[in-house]
Amino acid sequence: MNPRISIKDLCYKPGSQLRLPKSFSSIFYTKNLQTNGSSTYLLPPANKCQSVAAIVFGDGSSHSKLYPLTKRRSEGAIPIAGNYRLIDAVVSNCINSNISKIYAITQFNSTSLNSHLSRAYSGTNLLKEGFVEVIAAYQTPEDKGWFQGTADSIRRCLWMLEEHPVLEYLVIPGYHLYKMDYQKLIDVHRSSNADITVSVLSKQRNEDLGFGIFALGSKNQVIEFKEDQELKASKSVSAEDSKEARDIARRSFPSMGIYVINRNTMIKLLRDYFPSANDLKSEVIRGAISLGLKVQAYLFDGYWEDMRSIEAYYRANMELVRRTNEAYNRFYDRDTPLYTLPRCLPPTLVNDAVIADSVIADGCILNRCKIKGTVVGVMTRVADEAVIEDSIIMGADAYQYQSCMGEEGMGIPVGIGEGSLIRKAIIDKNARIGKNVMIINKDNVEEANKEADGYIITGGIVVITRSAAISDGSII
Repeated sequence: MNPRISIKDLCYKPGSQLRLPKSFSSIFYTKNLQTNGSSTYLLPPANKCQSVAAIVFGDGSSHSKLYPLTKRRSEGAIPIAGNYRLIDAVVSNCINSNISKIYAITQFNSTSLNSHLSRAYSGTNLLKEGFVEVIAAYQTPEDKGWFQGTADSIRRCLWMLEEHPVLEYLVIPGYHLYKMDYQKLIDVHRSSNADITVSVLSKQRNEDLGFGIFALGSKNQVIEFKEDQELKASKSVSAEDSKEARDIARRSFPSMGIYVINRNTMIKLLRDYFPSANDLKSEVIRGAISLGLKVQAYLFDGYWEDMRSIEAYYRANMELVRRTNEAYNRFYDRDTPLYTLPRCLPPTLVNDAVIADSVIADGCILNRCKIKGTVVGVMTRVADEAVIEDSIIMGADAYQYQSCMGEEGMGIPVGIGEGSLIRKAIIDKNARIGKNVMIINKDNVEEANKEADGYIITGGIVVITRSAAISDGSII
């Protein structure tokens, strides 16, 4: 490695000629099989977003606050708004922003997520000449353990990421709900000649988001990053803080976990400067700031739900049915639609049911029931006289026939039984709710772990676990 080459030398600047040092020319070098093995250089396409590859992380961690929804699935695979998965919002943002090279890095409980991504986006015309490529956690003779974090997983996948000649990587979590035109983010990155651009929330949020805070200078250049524990410690400082400290506090914004990083900057940081770093934000990006690289901020002022808790997930679904803000429009925007797995399901069958302010997915069978303020997922069956209010019913993976019930679930079919009442609850997939069941949190409990009985309560919301069976006449 040439020690005289600085990381600044490796960063392409818009408007300049792309010239790489000899030691790095292999990055864009390949064999052209159609010219008898002669050598050629591949340059990124002219379209500004075609020269960007997205790296999507489909899961947060093994200690998700969305448990028990993440007991058998990763965060990105959680159903949302009846027909979709959380990761669909992020992949759709990429497609609608003309970013067609998408790598999805998965690890925890990734089976359903990997299956969804492969079935929904492989071979689709939406991506034209692009792809959605799933990179599941793997081991090699050199690396025999799990991915240890975002930085570690990208570093171990660089050999695959380097196959395509792009200028920047867009790094994004796959389990947040929002609509963003990534072209605007990339424009800010390039116009500011930044090495790294981080996306931050410009709107103040009352709750602790848990993603850390970026402090910005006068031209939105990042001057500092603080983790949550550092923020809590700083609150104990006396009121006699310096004016500079108070100014920094006023110019601090929550991180969204979304970054644009110049390709060569990423490679250099991960392999040379921070070869043992595990986390991209707290170690690598913070380290880039200390190295003097230009880290810019992009202020985002649109709707964004982080989905870091059961309460946040419930709130996002309820905002959809109440049509209170941009969340509703996100799913019905014809110019930037949300994509997902096409299903060959029949239309929903409604038999003398009363439905108000609700979202009903495909393939449901709703008999003489009442549904209000509820998201009803695919292939949900609701029996006569059932009442569902302010709830999320995730539905089923397949139709169930009476002859297939057997003894499993005490003979209770998948779906909502006759005369049952469900209020402010989340019913996970394939759950069996018997007849005359009341899921209403009758004792107004805030937190309870009754997983052995098929449910938990968190934030006052009752969550019936996947494939749980609630016997006839039960009161929760």
